[in-house]
Amino acid sequence: MRFHSFCAALVSGGALLFGALSAAAQSVYQDKPFVQEYSVKYYTDKPDASLTGLACDRNGVIQLLSGAGLERPAGGQFLVPGQVRPDRSYRPMKDRKLTAVGMHEGQLVYLDDRAVLSNAWAGKLHAEHQLPGARLFAGAPDFTFLVSDGKALHLVQDKTIRWKGSLTNDQVVAIRYQPSAGQFWILGERSVQVLPLRNPALTTVYTGGPFTAFDLTDKGQKLVLGTTDGYLEFDPATRKPVGAVRRKLPATDITAVADVNGRLWFGTSQGAFALRPDGKYDYYNGERWLPGNAVTQITAGPAGSVLILTTAGLTRMESKRMTLYDKAKFYDTQVRSRHIRNGFNASLSGMEKGNIDTGFLADSDNDGLWTSMYLAGEIFRYAVTKDKEALQNCRESLDAMERLYTVTPVPGFPARSFERKGYIARLSDPERWQPSPQPGWDFKATTSSDEVIGHIFAFGAMAELMDDRNLKSRAITLIDTLMSHIITHDMYLIDYDGKPTMWGKWNPSYVNSFPTNVGDRKLNSSNIVAMLQTAYHFTKKEKYKQKAFELMNKHGYFENLMRPMSHIGKAPDNADEHSKLMSDGWNHSDDEMYFVGYWGLYRYAFNDTLRTHFKKSIIDHWEAERPEKEGAWNIFTALTGTKTFDLNEAAWYLREHPLDLIDWDIRNSHRKDIERIPDNFRRQTTKEVLPPDERPIQRHNGNMFSLDRTRSNGVSEHSAGDIWLLPYWMGRYLGVITAPIDGPVASR
Repeated sequence: MRFHSFCAALVSGGALLFGALSAAAQSVYQDKPFVQEYSVKYYTDKPDASLTGLACDRNGVIQLLSGAGLERPAGGQFLVPGQVRPDRSYRPMKDRKLTAVGMHEGQLVYLDDRAVLSNAWAGKLHAEHQLPGARLFAGAPDFTFLVSDGKALHLVQDKTIRWKGSLTNDQVVAIRYQPSAGQFWILGERSVQVLPLRNPALTTVYTGGPFTAFDLTDKGQKLVLGTTDGYLEFDPATRKPVGAVRRKLPATDITAVADVNGRLWFGTSQGAFALRPDGKYDYYNGERWLPGNAVTQITAGPAGSVLILTTAGLTRMESKRMTLYDKAKFYDTQVRSRHIRNGFNASLSGMEKGNIDTGFLADSDNDGLWTSMYLAGEIFRYAVTKDKEALQNCRESLDAMERLYTVTPVPGFPARSFERKGYIARLSDPERWQPSPQPGWDFKATTSSDEVIGHIFAFGAMAELMDDRNLKSRAITLIDTLMSHIITHDMYLIDYDGKPTMWGKWNPSYVNSFPTNVGDRKLNSSNIVAMLQTAYHFTKKEKYKQKAFELMNKHGYFENLMRPMSHIGKAPDNADEHSKLMSDGWNHSDDEMYFVGYWGLYRYAFNDTLRTHFKKSIIDHWEAERPEKEGAWNIFTALTGTKTFDLNEAAWYLREHPLDLIDWDIRNSHRKDIERIPDNFRRQTTKEVLPPDERPIQRHNGNMFSLDRTRSNGVSEHSAGDIWLLPYWMGRYLGVITAPIDGPVASR
């Protein structure tokens, strides 16, 4: 049978060729608690203050040492930076020439030009060391301390110097005490030395380097030596290295090494990283995590936190026990408190270095799309929970969406956005901003196809899932209004000037003008069939069904939308310039348009035969997207009932998103622990995608393999409404994510 004859038989009616769809059981993610990290940052207002020391005592008191004396973190909470300020708690300390601060038996201990001293133990500790240039020390039992000025070493106890020595042709970098063996380890720039406490005699056990930092880990059973180019593991028992220097790291110039609560941490000039149980690393770069990237020290903080000292200030890295539901509640507060503009789901822009109190709610070319995605998430939330707050959120978002259709002079034509008349945006973008027939308002024109498919997705979900008759009726009216406009205008979206918008084109003369391997031909065919099916499903108007069959049968839209993703690529050399421009690389906004359209393409298919084929097309697309581990695309794929849709990766996406959605500068391109791949059409840069909390914040239309963001640091905050809440609540509605379950914390 020739293809077109087969296609005609396939889509001409409701006969089932393949029978009922199988309903194989899908996997379900059990929403148990996991560890969510976030940072509280404290900035110094003296960049040249030279923050050199950090310690935290058993009472949770944190002290830093700078060239100006003792400092401490003040104020500060999540998303509200604190400051590093002078510590005035012990006034006499200001007169001491302190050179180091550390810990001994849970108490703060200091080093100055004369002694090791403390305000703990009633101030009785005052061990004179006779090294005027002393700057390094470590403690052992019975208040015994090994002190160094970088060259000489003095073992002191009270006023007694028990032993003196020095490194030969080397400089002391750090000192650690190993309780299990009763000995000090001394790291030199080019050597590792050991000094027993009982019978002190300095022994060189290893040479190499240049060494920069070290610590004892695995309960004192291993030394980890940092170098200027990676780190090395060393066995204290055999006094030999374990394996080769490790260089496949986020950054290799190690400036700090610390075992904190059983987890191995590293500081570098380009941020901090921590070793994971699977041998890979969690990387903390940029002001999402740190005041500055030049890390100088890492230590344990209060209540299980991790303290990271940088040249720009201090980070207190916190861990919170959360479920995905807990995270959804947190993000709901974020959206409702500072991301709602005239009912739209909006970004907070114009901030001063991440200060959320300094931003303003910005309009966007895609206000309708981002709001559609947030609205759909709230619809799913209401369908699952019947929460009255979710219902009210739906009402307010629909008010904004509905007004997009009444603020313009063209029946059925939705604006991109609207704002009060005379607003400065109109002056900055006069092509899009136009005066509204409604006094006192302007609307944003040139509406795009990605807006339209988003509208139909949200309106369809509302019409199907809401039990509020008013909302259902209004959603169906909007579907009918928009789709009538498109059919009436020969499958174009007609703007205020009587011309089609640049992207609102579904007419065959436009769609089929692209070569078959150019993505827009497949995309526009898939979207318009989904929209027409949605319109027919809820209005039962034959014009929508007839137009869909006409496009699929007569104009090849079925063949277009079923074309495998493997065929999509760059336009051939003989193609027109527009086709070449539209296919210079994979457009991730297209993915967003496909997947939000799949709701209507699959769910409202005219018959089960088509649904079976549409499922095949959706899964084919999902297979191409799998390396991105994109939570929304995996959850959208689950709507087909397929057993395989990378549920674990979807949950990983949701768990690993940072609570901080500010657009901080992020850098990853220097990393040596990621495997690069050659340039390709899909613009995938690495073999494995980085976790969301290590890469730039971006919406679903972004390339998840983007490694860096180096512009406008901290000037805007994304809304979680479309980025996170949509896939989470859709997963809850589809039953592939459970309600929260109490239990032990799951491993990362």
